[in-house]
Amino acid sequence: MPRKMKAAATLAAALALTFTGCASTGGNSGASSSAGGATMSYGTTMSAVALDPAGSYDDGSFMVQYQVFPLLFDSEAGGDGTPKPNIVESAKFTSPNEYTVKLKPNLKFVNGHALTASDVKFSFDRMLKINDPNGPASLLAGISAVEAPDDTTAVFTTKTAYDQTIPGVLVSPSSLILDEEVFPADRLATDQEIIEGKPYAGQYSIDSYKKNELVSFSPNSDYQGLAGVAKNAGMTIKYYADTSNMKLDIENGAIDAALRTFSATDLQDLSKNKNLNVTSGAGGEIRYITFNLDTMPYGAKTAEADADKAKAVRQAIADSIDRKAIASDVFKDTYIPLYSFVPDGVGEKNEVLKEAYGDGQGGPDADRAAKRLSDAGVATPVEIKLQYTPEHYGPSSGDEYAAIKQQLEDTGLFKVDLQSTEWVQYTSDRADDAYPLFQLGWFPDFPDPDNYLTPFFSENSFLLNHYDNAEVRKLLSQEVGIDDQAERTGVFSQILAQLTDDLPTLPLQQGEQAIVSQKDVKNVKMDISQKYHLGAMYK
Repeated sequence: MPRKMKAAATLAAALALTFTGCASTGGNSGASSSAGGATMSYGTTMSAVALDPAGSYDDGSFMVQYQVFPLLFDSEAGGDGTPKPNIVESAKFTSPNEYTVKLKPNLKFVNGHALTASDVKFSFDRMLKINDPNGPASLLAGISAVEAPDDTTAVFTTKTAYDQTIPGVLVSPSSLILDEEVFPADRLATDQEIIEGKPYAGQYSIDSYKKNELVSFSPNSDYQGLAGVAKNAGMTIKYYADTSNMKLDIENGAIDAALRTFSATDLQDLSKNKNLNVTSGAGGEIRYITFNLDTMPYGAKTAEADADKAKAVRQAIADSIDRKAIASDVFKDTYIPLYSFVPDGVGEKNEVLKEAYGDGQGGPDADRAAKRLSDAGVATPVEIKLQYTPEHYGPSSGDEYAAIKQQLEDTGLFKVDLQSTEWVQYTSDRADDAYPLFQLGWFPDFPDPDNYLTPFFSENSFLLNHYDNAEVRKLLSQEVGIDDQAERTGVFSQILAQLTDDLPTLPLQQGEQAIVSQKDVKNVKMDISQKYHLGAMYK
């Protein structure tokens, strides 16, 4: 069978199993048809940048957005992240470059407006048009157009035939469906405009909203998505400026559950509390340093611009980091050293950085770092400006980056100016090239190697670090259309080899998340894409 025909047949069979035949159950997965239980409270230290999905690409914002704006596909609480029908009845490639979805009938927003394919087209067109630097528009790079031939049909034109990532993209933060009668088409909506417009068609609607203080949700009784109507009578999210107060509240029973972010020491302590449960989630999270290729030492827009010297600095930093020490001393082995741009457990294991840097076995090597710098003519110590955010990636970030600073300076090759900034300001500053080297973390939108590569290293990278490699972009455009797993893995290997040499980011750690909850809270679940299934919990 020719490869394209084989691809069509294979994918069609997969879609038939995954995305069709759900109309009779309503995609309810056994959930109750009405909200019950008690109103619950949830704590977090994550702050939200914006309610508008086009203006944010961070966990704190998505935690709120996911509750109130529906996705075409979703993943099950406690599942493996596989996209499944949410507000669609079916989905399939109707031609090599056309992916057609049929919406469930009679969908509507809480404000009474009908939810139709026109809203679907509007949501995607708007995301691409606004293309906010802090938004997730980069995830839509494989989509060239969206049409709505009738009220229940949306047709996605893909740039690559039989794009293997489309179902995953449609379950990501880039693909939340918005009310075209409320959201402006060419600019971000303010939080107040959204609250007043009530454009909700997710599992919940927002009753009250005090940004990064308290959000109150009530169940949407008309929700037709995968999870069904929320199992609790309502939910509040309470925001904490520091983990110590959140830890005290969960211990005292003042909140029902808490996630993001406890330190490893806190989790060890809380796990011993007989009144609490600690539920771990799948380990798709990664932590890494991003190099701004314009403003880092010898970057393209510095007074001493020199691409070879800049690369030598990046590579010497990679030689000097002791990931194992950080995993053990800072994270108490709740994280593991990460030696690739794609974490272990997603695709085939490929620890490309292990041999390429340091002692070749995962440890640091100051002599190797010194030789790289000397060979490139880089004077030492190299002055490094390194930025992190103190709470967004957990209270251990301070210890993590203090350890990185110490490790670099112990080589005698670097002098590190370490600074921190709160998350909301941090997102704005990094987009303005304020940080030559800076901390970021990542939680997958869907469990595929592409999701750790395309959003980072494509033309529309959310990293905003000015990395542009034409060969990497070409290979990324190729892999999405390959249905043969061995062939696709080979292309990923080529991409990883190029990234290993260029080193636009430095992967550091891979870990899992944990929800702490009271003993009487039931159905606490997570999936690898780190979606926040608040509606699944009840007591």
